[in-house]
Amino acid sequence: MEAYHKPDQQKLQALKDTANRLRISSIQATTAAGSGHPTSCCSAAEIMAVLFFHTMRYKAQDPRNPHNDRFVLSKGHAAPILYAVWAEAGFLPETELLNLRKISSDLDGHPVPKQAFTDVATGSLGQGLGAACGMAYTGKYFDKASYRVYCLLGDGELSEGSVWEAMAFAGIYKLDNLVAILDINRLGQSDPTPLQHQMDVYQKRCEAFGWHAVIVDGHSVEELCKAFGQVKNQPTAIIAKTFKGRGISGIEDKESWHGKPLPQNMADHIIQEIYSQIQSKKKILATPPQEDAPSVDLTNIRMPTPPSYKVGDKIATRKAYGQALAKLGHASDRIIALDGDTKNSTFSELFKKEHPDRFIECYIAEQNMVSIAVGCATRGRTVPFCSTFAAFFTRAFDQIRMAAISESNINLCGSHCGVSIGEDGPSQMALEDLAMFRSIPMSTVFYPSDGVSTEKAVELAANTKGICFIRTSRPENAIIYNNNEDFQIGQAKVVLKSKDDHVTVIGAGVTLHEALAAADLLKKEKINIRVLDPFTIKPLDKKLILDSARATKGRILTVEDHYYEGGIGEAVASAVVGEPGVTVARLAVSQVPRSGKPAELLKMFGIDRDAIAQAVRGLVAKA
Repeated sequence: MEAYHKPDQQKLQALKDTANRLRISSIQATTAAGSGHPTSCCSAAEIMAVLFFHTMRYKAQDPRNPHNDRFVLSKGHAAPILYAVWAEAGFLPETELLNLRKISSDLDGHPVPKQAFTDVATGSLGQGLGAACGMAYTGKYFDKASYRVYCLLGDGELSEGSVWEAMAFAGIYKLDNLVAILDINRLGQSDPTPLQHQMDVYQKRCEAFGWHAVIVDGHSVEELCKAFGQVKNQPTAIIAKTFKGRGISGIEDKESWHGKPLPQNMADHIIQEIYSQIQSKKKILATPPQEDAPSVDLTNIRMPTPPSYKVGDKIATRKAYGQALAKLGHASDRIIALDGDTKNSTFSELFKKEHPDRFIECYIAEQNMVSIAVGCATRGRTVPFCSTFAAFFTRAFDQIRMAAISESNINLCGSHCGVSIGEDGPSQMALEDLAMFRSIPMSTVFYPSDGVSTEKAVELAANTKGICFIRTSRPENAIIYNNNEDFQIGQAKVVLKSKDDHVTVIGAGVTLHEALAAADLLKKEKINIRVLDPFTIKPLDKKLILDSARATKGRILTVEDHYYEGGIGEAVASAVVGEPGVTVARLAVSQVPRSGKPAELLKMFGIDRDAIAQAVRGLVAKA
């Protein structure tokens, strides 16, 4: 970026006028809506004016252009001023601002990606900076382009730990193309923020995380222009001292006005007051970007060769995942991997070995890892795969939930699921993950049971929109599929069947292999079972499950290395609800487990081959 040139007085006045127009639009929109956050908008008016009409480079009529500078409004409740900016830039009609929060308008209460200028949904506070870090990392290390990334945060959200995970990440990776603007307006929702206007404390904190930190008067367009013009070889934090409700006489810097629109008569009076300060109606045109981001094609990414496993050989699906990802990395240089310091357990280290420049070590900060992936995936720049122990994704549930609202295309692989991990004990055992990921809208939940199906799951996930979760296991299990077996989302497999099956048994991962072992035990008693591998738990192959149930006198038994709540059993039960003559019996983990050998734990919690055989006998005897 070029050296700082002080804008002339005419430009400075134009920026002040722009800030006041943004104030007026924010007040008008929230008053018309009868709800919203005008005071949070008003503290950021000069910041937004300088950013969009002096500092940033973008095409106003093409907000998602890959060459554009990026902007993330982490304090998502200030959405009306973001919308006002895009009206000021000429992308939105001014009249549309008055439809804020209406069901007929795209201008939701908080930013969402149905708006062309919004890359990531915000509003669950503390998440914008992580996504901005992902965008900046992509710009610096993958695109190697000149676009810059700006993120506006409120001071209230600086209490969120996820903000500081992102601050650490940006400092470690020297994201000098990233600028965070901290809108220190002193007041939170119900109380003043803990540091209020202790600007020096904020500065020291940012510097401790490896940032260049500048304190400015957030209502001085000249100071802001100068601060944005400084670029160091580290990320920049602009710590702006502002006042909540700036420009609204009687409300500025007063408590109890958060999230409250101005009554109409008050709004009219305030708007007149602010309008009288505007010297010119002339609008500032956006500066176009430098066009140096490479064109990217993420469609139809296929494995270079088919799987090369041998039926009967043993491999853990977590290792098969690492091998598959490393292989897929050769098909596209836009496949990237992220891990939270578990790469030698999740086997993402195999990807790192073959594609070191496309591996992002996120360290033990799973919330931030998910946000980084969301940022990396914006504008179709990369296909991210994040991996850690499945149990540790639970702490990032809000980030995953927001990723779905962001319409993000990210892939998450959770290893070490269930009691079958053995001696490490319950803190490391994912027993809630299927419930969590099934609840995410438009998600796809893969649960492969051998090396071949794992490789297929990785390939399918790379080409599937939305949030994809791949659940992998620690124990080594036999390869059961031929390398040419075709797998599709929502298509289960019949792994074992005869003409005279008594019960349909549905298992996945470790429990699928236990079901096959149970079939051998039961065969000696002349009891045949049909064994199904669901492959995807969401969507579930309802048709095959029902067909199998009808062929086995309506009897289904599910068995899973997961708690009863929200897992395979409940997925199957909800798929067959209301079907006459179909009953579902379930085996799952019923209480908090403990350490032990995998086989001992499967037995203790009633999900091993003996428990399956016993449950089948019970179902057959009932008839």
